Amino acid sequence: MGGSEDYSINTGKIRTFGVVDYVMFSLVLLLSAVIGMYFAYKDRKQVTTNAFMLAGKSMHVIPVAMSLAVTFMSALTLLGNPVEVYNFNTMFWWLALSMLIAVAASAHVFAPFFFRLRVTTVFEYLQMRFNTPVRILGSIIIILQTLVYFSFILYAPSLALSSVTSVSLWGSVVGIGLVVTFYTTLGGMKAVVWTDTFQSVIIIAGLLAVLIQGSIVTGGFAHAWKIADERDRIKFDDFSFDPSTRHSFWSVVVGMGFFWMSLYGVNQAQVQRCISCSSVKKAQLALWLNLPGIVIIASLSFMIGVVMFAFYADCHPIGIIAKTDQET
Repeated sequence: MGGSEDYSINTGKIRTFGVVDYVMFSLVLLLSAVIGMYFAYKDRKQVTTNAFMLAGKSMHVIPVAMSLAVTFMSALTLLGNPVEVYNFNTMFWWLALSMLIAVAASAHVFAPFFFRLRVTTVFEYLQMRFNTPVRILGSIIIILQTLVYFSFILYAPSLALSSVTSVSLWGSVVGIGLVVTFYTTLGGMKAVVWTDTFQSVIIIAGLLAVLIQGSIVTGGFAHAWKIADERDRIKFDDFSFDPSTRHSFWSVVVGMGFFWMSLYGVNQAQVQRCISCSSVKKAQLALWLNLPGIVIIASLSFMIGVVMFAFYADCHPIGIIAKTDQET
């Protein structure tokens, strides 16, 4: 654990936001909302479905790539991956290879397919291939799935936020949900993509800050890695075919490869971002450019898990926090 620093594990008290923290957090939310207002005003005369849903098919490759990288890299990833390493081991790090499979298939199979169809949503294909009732059924299913998914991705950051601020859990859920709904409704796809781009920079900067500070406190990342390795947290060689194994090479690479292929290949959120590019080649480039971003974000979160384990190696924080998915 840390030395004499004023960390929660030493003082027994959860550290909460100060004035600077509140200001920075408010600025992030405010800037996200401003992006939505900017594009709502800028494109106020462009009221077509194509302009709102697909940004007029004029998005640049770089912001689309950054948006693709963070669309499903939610707080569940940023909070969950470090906890996975802390509680178990690094086998889930093979996720990086599964992403390669998913991106390759999406870029060279699914993206060209949807571009040829000239659709706005993936559900239009269901109508082309089958009929209107199938399209409606598919739409209803994805709406229900999205509602359940959003409940989780709003809960995770709200739980962390409520533990370090005076804002209640429900207050955090409602506040964050309103900001996201606000800029999406006003600015459409352009606002979504550019807000994702802004937030991706915040995410990477935040992960780096935590990793660097954590490495300093634990005596360097190499030392943290050594501690984790000595206590069986560093593991990459589980090639078991036993389905009861938590994470093996096959379950992560093959299983998660197909799972992420479904997200990148046919999920409306990702397909809509891809087809907002002006051509299939640009969409493919955006998909490939997003791969390093995904790998970097995932790897940084796993590295934080290694550092977190080294920091708490001899003093598990339960007792200071009420739940394992809270932050100290």
